[in-house]
Amino acid sequence: MFEGRKLLIATQHGKEKIIAPVLEKEFGVTCIVNQEFDTDSLGTFSGEMERKNDVITTLRKKCLSALQYYQCDLVIASEGSFGAHPSVFFIPANEEHLMLLDLENNLEIVANVLSTSTNFNGTYINSEEELIEFSSTAQFPSHGLILKSNETNFSKCYKGITNKEELKLKFNEILNSFGKVFVETDMRACYNPTRMKVIEQTTYQLVEKIKNKCPLCKTPGFEIKEVTRGLPCNLCNSPTQSVLSVNYHCKKCLHKETKLFPNTKQYEDPMYCDYCNP
Repeated sequence: MFEGRKLLIATQHGKEKIIAPVLEKEFGVTCIVNQEFDTDSLGTFSGEMERKNDVITTLRKKCLSALQYYQCDLVIASEGSFGAHPSVFFIPANEEHLMLLDLENNLEIVANVLSTSTNFNGTYINSEEELIEFSSTAQFPSHGLILKSNETNFSKCYKGITNKEELKLKFNEILNSFGKVFVETDMRACYNPTRMKVIEQTTYQLVEKIKNKCPLCKTPGFEIKEVTRGLPCNLCNSPTQSVLSVNYHCKKCLHKETKLFPNTKQYEDPMYCDYCNP
């Protein structure tokens, strides 16, 4: 379905270095990189441009907007978000989404990965000692930093800093003018190798989704849409929160299929049972 076709990667932040080699090898596409559409117009991590839509809507807009500049009908786009982990609130997390949009075959496939592997952080500081401490924790200079006069005010904002001399120079410039500095990790992929690795993981997950074809119509992206919990406890046989079955759906022919025991076990350990281990 994809072999020999052009695949547009809608990015301005170097993600093609991770995405292109994987997809060219797996599917025989020829990747080209967006040079025209400003992907930052849909939102920036540093806050100048707020992301107004949910992740999937933003991805779809990014794909379609980038395609307007190219004679191409196959595109992929990435979108990341950062914040507290949804279940372990004191740990920062990075969630990455990748969307493959194929206009020729009316196909949309999305993969996502939630990872605690991130240096995401930001705080106010007012001394070089605090700056050095923050930069060390943030894995600077291999990971870029952003300096701002205020977390939400951009009268002074320097991005993509990866040089110690520049970091101190810009820090003292803002400090002398405003009395404090907001320092944060630059989460753009080209300045954040840790995030790049999560995007790479998401790319491989997308590959697996594409390879999983509908058993009836052979359309790629036969994916899990519903999860049923209730795997019985091995001791008391009560239902637990572990997954009992998953339902696969095909977007094209709407075929559905249920798979029992997707994690290859028919009973759960009592330690995960609300009755045996309340």
